[in-house]
Amino acid sequence: MKYGICHLSIVPCRLEPADSSEMVTQLLFGETVKVYEEKKGSWRRARTAYDDYECWIDSNQITFITEEEFENINAFFVASELVHVVEKKNSKLITPIVLGSTLPNLKNKAMVFGEDEFSFDGQTIDTSKEQTKDNIVANAMMYLNTPYLWGGRSPFGIDCSGFSQVIYKLNGFKLPRDASQQAEIGDTLSFIEESESGDLAFFDNEEGNIIHVGIMLENNRIIHASGKVRIDKIDHQGIFNVEKNTYSHRLRLIKKVL
Repeated sequence: MKYGICHLSIVPCRLEPADSSEMVTQLLFGETVKVYEEKKGSWRRARTAYDDYECWIDSNQITFITEEEFENINAFFVASELVHVVEKKNSKLITPIVLGSTLPNLKNKAMVFGEDEFSFDGQTIDTSKEQTKDNIVANAMMYLNTPYLWGGRSPFGIDCSGFSQVIYKLNGFKLPRDASQQAEIGDTLSFIEESESGDLAFFDNEEGNIIHVGIMLENNRIIHASGKVRIDKIDHQGIFNVEKNTYSHRLRLIKKVL
């Protein structure tokens, strides 16, 4: 087994080893992976360290690091601006990074991993410190109007579970990647009236499978990624889209995670 770290802004992770394959998730700058020996050209089968998600990645889009480096990375600091840049020392090359990116081993505005050293002078969140649900809502609002993108995890394209996952990452709490997995953690609330801003609401299809997740807001509203990151009304039936004058998602349960 080998180990890698994302040194680029947003790297696609595929279902199969091909550029034309479905994107199932993304690596943001500073996130790490375990890389298996199975090879298809430059493609490697990998498992993301943050959420243990299996996928295929192009090995040209990661930096390989040692197991010791992988185990000892300090990943507490996260970028808290929509977009900022890191600069690679000596080469003066800059890489734009997005909200939610990990800043590994950040110290005195510098990061070192592998053989590379980067400088960063943007705003950060220390996720090792206790956060509040107010922060969850504030962070979520920064993604308003982000276009929906299957497998996306960035302000330039995001899916429903990627949205909830990254928002909770910014607040120091790890969520699994998929909505159905996220629905398995936390405490189930009996009534929508018991929910608070920052709680997670889950929605199912006709077969009873969890297919959607959103973040509860006050006054019976929800922020979620559906076409774009948007705010809609919610009641005991589900999400009501005022623009279409119809329910778009059927409520299954609400979970209190924090």
